Amino acid sequence: MNKTSLPVFAEAGRVIAGGVNSPVRAWKSVGGDPAFVSRAAGSKIYDLDGKEYIDYVLSWGPMILGHAHPDVTAAVCEAARRGTSFGAPTVAETQMARLISEAIPSMERVRMTSSGTEAAMTAIRLARGCTGRNKILKFDGCYHGHADSLLIKAGSGVTTLGIPGSPGIPETVARLTLSLPYNDIGALEKAVALYADDLAAVIVEPVAGNMGVVLPEEGFLEALRDETARHGALLIFDEVITGFRFAFGGYQRLAHIQPDLTCLGKIIGGGLPVGAVGGKKDIMERLAPSGDVYQAGTLSGNPLAMNAGITTLSILMSKADAYAALEEEARLLCREMEKLFAGRGIAVCVNRAFSMFTLFFQEGPVRDLSSALRSDTDLYARFFHGMIQNGVWLAPSQFEAGFLSFAHTRQDTDRTLSAVEKTLDRL
Repeated sequence: MNKTSLPVFAEAGRVIAGGVNSPVRAWKSVGGDPAFVSRAAGSKIYDLDGKEYIDYVLSWGPMILGHAHPDVTAAVCEAARRGTSFGAPTVAETQMARLISEAIPSMERVRMTSSGTEAAMTAIRLARGCTGRNKILKFDGCYHGHADSLLIKAGSGVTTLGIPGSPGIPETVARLTLSLPYNDIGALEKAVALYADDLAAVIVEPVAGNMGVVLPEEGFLEALRDETARHGALLIFDEVITGFRFAFGGYQRLAHIQPDLTCLGKIIGGGLPVGAVGGKKDIMERLAPSGDVYQAGTLSGNPLAMNAGITTLSILMSKADAYAALEEEARLLCREMEKLFAGRGIAVCVNRAFSMFTLFFQEGPVRDLSSALRSDTDLYARFFHGMIQNGVWLAPSQFEAGFLSFAHTRQDTDRTLSAVEKTLDRL
């Protein structure tokens, strides 16, 4: 860690709970104290000492255009000059909703929120309100934010810290959430049949990113759609990470599956706090004020996030044909990293979905949370610190995803592979 961050983190701990405002930032699973960031630009991030790192965290996914994109920055500044929040409707909210619904046809109506957690929480409430049922089914290792109903066997920071759930969640709430192994169609069919009369919804990351990257196996998402439709439950796709990450739209367009509700976040805000939930018109119109399911938010659809999001999505629309090149760069990076590990006899399983990837320190395959947890987290921690020393910023947890942006270059790839080589030599 850079020397300047030592006293800064100590000072943060005196006024911020745990010294950070989101747990995984504390580097608990890799050891040591976190480096503090001073600025970022393009594919690079800089610490308080001015050291440069190639960034594969990208604010946990949102910065697909790279950091401080000039058009996005200009849009935010222009919006701020007109006012940062009004508590009243703006045209930008309509523009944003139209961009989303045209890119993701299943989202016939959209409601903006201020975070992905709020979007998932709203989707769950809406599903219960529409069906009159109580139970929710999710999958082990999938993280849908920190709402009580969804923090059962969640991934992301919960897995990083080894917390099975969380104190503060009443047992009566926890009993309403069923959690199954990801990719297990048999377990899904049995659970849905058993609890069908009280099952409001099944929520899933169509490509898991919060236990590390885990792809859906053939037939898994199709089984979710078939089972929910057969038993009258709603299917919710949590595309907070995957939305606009792989193509201009959601992963659902690539999988040719239409969920009843979709949750978005991250990329659609261009780096500002944002979330969205959307779905079929008849379901979404149950939300107040047109319906009886209540949801609200003072800063939902705020002009800064809307202008950043509109600009980001407009740029991505113009780059729709460039997603293939972004995937190819990620494919090259992952393939060459695998070769470097193999050449030194170090077991690694690289899971990649388009421009998302995770290096699991084990033989693999990794297809669910149980198999992900077989990874050598101590070895990952040593690798992480070696990469930091060599100027590459990776997630401070084995159970997270890495991301490429349109700002990453072949030179970044070459420098990263050089850093991997140097780090492995020391391992």
